[in-house]
Amino acid sequence: MQFSELWLRSFVNPALDTDALGHLLTMAGLEVEEQDAVAGAFSKIVVAQIVEAEKHPNADKLRVCKVDAGQGELLQIVCGAPNAAAGIKIPCALVGAVLPGNFAIKAAKLRSVESFGMLCSAKELGISEESSGLLVLPADAPVGTDLREYLALDDTLFTIKLTPNRADCLSLTGIAREVAALTSSPLSLVDAPAVAATHAETRAVVLDAPAACPRYAGRIIKGVNAKAATPDWMVQRLARSGIRSISALVDVTNYVMLELGQPLHAFDNARLQGAVHVRYPQPGETLLLLNGQTITPAADTLLIADEARPLALAGVMGGEESGITLDTTELFLESAFFAPDAIAGRARAYGFSSDASYRFERGVDFNLAPQALERATRLILDICGGEAGPVVEALQADALPVRAPIRLRAARVRRVLGIELTADHVAEMFERQSQSLSVVREGDDFVVTPPSYRFDIEIEEDLIEEIARLHGYDNIPVNPPKGPITMLPRPEARRDAMAVRRLVAGREFQEVINFAFVEEAWEKDFAGSTNPVRLANPIASQMSVMRSTLIGGLVSNVVTNRKRQTNRVRVFEIGRCFSHATDEQPVAGYYQPLRIAALAAGFAKPEQWGEANRLVDFYDLKADLEALLLPRVARFERVSHPALHPGRAAKVILDGREIGVIGELHPVWVQRYELGTAPVVFELELDALLETRTPAYREVSRFPAVTRDLALVVEQGVAAASLQEGLQAVAPGIVQRIELFDQYQGKGIEPNRKSLAFRVVMQETQRTLEEAEVEAAMATLTRHAEENLGAKLRA
Repeated sequence: MQFSELWLRSFVNPALDTDALGHLLTMAGLEVEEQDAVAGAFSKIVVAQIVEAEKHPNADKLRVCKVDAGQGELLQIVCGAPNAAAGIKIPCALVGAVLPGNFAIKAAKLRSVESFGMLCSAKELGISEESSGLLVLPADAPVGTDLREYLALDDTLFTIKLTPNRADCLSLTGIAREVAALTSSPLSLVDAPAVAATHAETRAVVLDAPAACPRYAGRIIKGVNAKAATPDWMVQRLARSGIRSISALVDVTNYVMLELGQPLHAFDNARLQGAVHVRYPQPGETLLLLNGQTITPAADTLLIADEARPLALAGVMGGEESGITLDTTELFLESAFFAPDAIAGRARAYGFSSDASYRFERGVDFNLAPQALERATRLILDICGGEAGPVVEALQADALPVRAPIRLRAARVRRVLGIELTADHVAEMFERQSQSLSVVREGDDFVVTPPSYRFDIEIEEDLIEEIARLHGYDNIPVNPPKGPITMLPRPEARRDAMAVRRLVAGREFQEVINFAFVEEAWEKDFAGSTNPVRLANPIASQMSVMRSTLIGGLVSNVVTNRKRQTNRVRVFEIGRCFSHATDEQPVAGYYQPLRIAALAAGFAKPEQWGEANRLVDFYDLKADLEALLLPRVARFERVSHPALHPGRAAKVILDGREIGVIGELHPVWVQRYELGTAPVVFELELDALLETRTPAYREVSRFPAVTRDLALVVEQGVAAASLQEGLQAVAPGIVQRIELFDQYQGKGIEPNRKSLAFRVVMQETQRTLEEAEVEAAMATLTRHAEENLGAKLRA
């Protein structure tokens, strides 16, 4: 919003210079974006009148003017402006004057004719960017008066950037209230007494949509002169607020909007038929707006209409067919309150904006409509004449917004702001807001009722913000936070994600970071998901769902590298995955686990002379995975997974819990994504890798170990891991390790069976083992395998 400093100071005049006032507004939350002087810097320029204007004897486009500048004698000034004519009053720069740009005026000769001064345009004075000639002043301008004083050019234009919650400051009255409260300066607001009716004609008002428009007031004003000139002071204030003067009636409505914050609209009363209705559109209705645009209002667009047709977009823009013109002699002046939700976004939906909609969609004082109507009526009568009729107001009181009391605790203020403010200090600040807030003190608490124009005050924190602004943000010290530095215990049996990253990087993998939103096809291919978490507003059509697996992103990394002739790719990622929560998961809504996935593609080792190239396989990546789990040991079981090759995939089980999968990528996806060779990938729950075991010291035995081999024949479907675990579970204390070292199928073994050979290492730390206890231990292992696992000792 743009406004004049002098206009603001007519309401409240604090003992602050211009810069200090701008800083005060900014620190109060009304950010000053621009602060510009109304006119350029100049001196010795006065109001003058051209007495004579004759053609220059030696130049066709120049005139020799006799000018009365109040100096006691006429000045001869040569001027080239096309509108220089006898009788007009204009600015005159006397000899010795300095114009903007440090341009000094001296006596000179122009084509052999002496000139003692310069007649000025608005552009030359820095008042306007454009000019077609001399700046013509009003006929009653006193000759000889300093121009800066006459035009009030020692003024500054402030442009403030308001946040949407401070709609109350979209008027000079609202800004003046703020300045008065911040500086404790006296406030002089506009007085708008009721205008007595001098005729009885009225027009009925019907609220067909009271929730959207609970208050609508209007009156008929007859006998107005729409061609009357707008007073110079009003034109000046409008211009300095960025609004062009159009006609007296329109200017008055714009002026009251800037002054009080209440948008108004005037209809040509002769064009109206019957009662005025505030309603929603009927099917097929169209409306020609003042901007020349014909629209078909949507069903949720509020209209002002008469008995015959729509007249205006409520709170947005009037209609062309009912608008006032210079021939209007009788008008219907409206002043209404529209609910913000009923106006918000309607103008933008039709491709334009207006000052009225900008205010209504943010919130206008719902008690202001009658006062603004009286203020506008008085201005119209003073400028255009006429007779005012009675005010007709339709009011749905129970649909008006409610300003509920809010309790503010002084202790809460101190805690939130971090400064020592007593209840008396808070009371003193509220006293400065006495014209805005209704405050009742109850000990150290305050019950505050916000006014009708403060839509931004609803909860206790809003009042604390008011206290902070009134106290002054500059006065709140910047104290660095203080807190004890405590060394928190870090369990040795747990590591963080960064430690896991270092371990994976140490196995020659490079970390990547992929988008968490992915193509829907990836979810089907790599997770078998038909119901992924969908994005309400995806940034791109190919990124429409949230990932439930990290594998798709890693495969995409391989594709990118393959296209750049990179034959060996080893990448990993730690990231969050997303899926709909199920009954088995201890969460509601969405399940969002952190996972780690790694992928190896291409050669197992970097190309070198000392070792033949071979492709990476399942066991290469299994070794990397087992290195991450050390000192714990995982078990692997066959699994069917949508992303992995059948028969070359396993689930990873750690401490009896399934923590992920490992395997070779499915041949279908290898072909579809043009990978050439099949990558190997694993994906694990990150939490499983963060847990580890504390190293424990074990005495090194000085006695020799005894080694025995145990070859067992089992069914083809028995997993070596399950057999090994079973043996370890019943092994006597002297057994230190049981390791699988051979698997055999072939001659001497039945076709549906296989031989698994284990090496059993036995040792004691205090003595040498005897043959009898070694044999007893081996007998225990053999018996358990035969009785519980269906194994037979291989002959």
